[in-house]
This record gives sequence, structure tokens and C-alpha cells, in this order.
Amino acid sequence: MIDIVLVNWNSGLQLGEAVSSIVNNHENVVGKIVVVDNDSSDDSMKSIDVGDCGIVLQLVFNKENLGFGAACNRGARLCESEFILFLNPDARLFPGSLLVPLNYMQRGNNSNVGISGIQLIDSVGRVSRSCSRFPTTPLLLAQALGLNKLPWLHSWSTHMNEWDHSADREVDQVIGAFFFIRRAVFEGLGGFDERFFVYFEEVDISYRAKQAGWRSIYLTEAQAFHAGGGTSGQIKAHRLFYSLRSRLLYAFKHFSRAAAWALTGITLFIEPASRAIFSLLRGGVEDLRNTLRGYGMLWQDIPNIFKSSRK
Repeated sequence: MIDIVLVNWNSGLQLGEAVSSIVNNHENVVGKIVVVDNDSSDDSMKSIDVGDCGIVLQLVFNKENLGFGAACNRGARLCESEFILFLNPDARLFPGSLLVPLNYMQRGNNSNVGISGIQLIDSVGRVSRSCSRFPTTPLLLAQALGLNKLPWLHSWSTHMNEWDHSADREVDQVIGAFFFIRRAVFEGLGGFDERFFVYFEEVDISYRAKQAGWRSIYLTEAQAFHAGGGTSGQIKAHRLFYSLRSRLLYAFKHFSRAAAWALTGITLFIEPASRAIFSLLRGGVEDLRNTLRGYGMLWQDIPNIFKSSRK
């Protein structure tokens, strides 16, 4: 059986649609749906309805936004099934979305597969490039310097954009929007590292799972919809801040101190200029403002980042 955890923060009608897609495609393998709300200010939690499908629904209301990883952990503690699916509110399940990874991971010869993901389709029906490589010092430095934006250096990135995602394969990391994991593996690894408020938490746990001998598999027999994409200008600035913050925390956790400090220096002193140029060319003055705002928040939070990295 599978328990499904969704973390909500002002997801609007998307949350109800995601839950409805579970109800319509549960294929009698879902035991429980846990929705953890991170102090939303909209009415998104009111849009949830599982009817009489037989699935247990548990709602958790946090009094503040604890971040994605912490909210997932809180939801996972209420799970009892063999497998947990962490599903984004902007995702929708299709027939087979649950049965395919469940059957695959229950086969005896796949007992060392700890995590799986499936093919994700965007709003125009394209297959999303949803798998990634583990970050390394050279890859993160290349991204920080903007080298991967050059046409002949696109592969210098953690994102596997050069692969069409049309075949099953073992990967370093599947996207957190549809993150199917053995509950025993999740609990054995201590869940998500809550120092990552958002971003890199699934990268970190996938890396720790790999170190512990577990494999991550990408499957194409099943599909799901994942919207992803845009937010308001202010949220874009916060997204950039949290992405950069989590990148530095990951580096201090998994890289040498010298490499982590080198990445920190480039992130603080060189990357803002290169990213500002790309932002201005891509999105104009407003995009530039959001970029500078994100780096401003990062500079203000540097003492907290260094403090967290020592834990």
C-alpha cells in the first residue's frame, strides 16, 4: 500500500485537483492521504474532498510556514504503509501513476531500489526533463558562473536536459514533485534534512540513500502531470534566495570545506553580476529587481547559513 503526502502553501484550486486525481486513480493501493498546510492564507484546504472512496484523509495545519522538508517529515510521521509518495499540489495522477512504481519496487529483483519517479508531462504535453545529477563542485561552480547557459556547455549542469527522458534508467535523483520512496528507507535516513527550507532536500536525501546502497530509478511506463513554473515577482525573489541558500547548505554538508568556501565566494561576489545580466536580457528591469532582491536576502542570511552548516 501507499500513503501520499502533499504539502500545501496557498496552492489555490490546484490542491483540490491534485487530491481529486488521487481519488480517481487510486487503483485500490492508497491507504492514506496526508495534507500538511504551511500556514496558507487562501482557502485551498477547503477544496479537498475524497468522498467515500475509502481512503483515509488527514489534514495537518502548521501555525507557521515550516518549509517543505519539515512539513513533509510531519506528514510522513502519520504514514503507515510500505511506501510513501511525496506529491506536489500542482501535480495530477493518471491511470498507472501509482501501480507502475509500486509493482516495480515490489519485485524481488528490485529490492535495492529505494526511490523511483515516473515520466512527468507539462501543460502542452511535453515530457519534462525531471531527473538530475548529484551536484559536484565543478557543476555548481559552472552554474554559479553561468557557463552552463552557453549553448556548447549545456551539459555542465545538474539538470539532465540533454537526455530526452524517453527510457527507463537509474539516475542520481528524481524530482521531488513525484517522489516515491520506501517508508523504511525514508525513516532509516531520518527523513528530509529540515535545514533545507525548500530546494535540495530531495537531492540531499537521494544522495544519502545512494551512499547507503539504495538505487533511484526513473520509469517511463507511467506518467503524471506536473505544472511547475511561474510565480509572482516577489515570490520569484524568494525562490532565488532559497535556492541559493540551499545550494550553499548542501555544499557545506557534502563538499570539502575549501570547495564550499570557494562556491560561497563565487555565489556572493561573482554570480550576482552574471545572473543580473541574464535577468535583464531575459525579463527586463522587473526580473533584474527580483534577482537583486534575492541576492540581498542571501547576504542578510549569511550568518544563519554558516550557523546551520555547523550543525
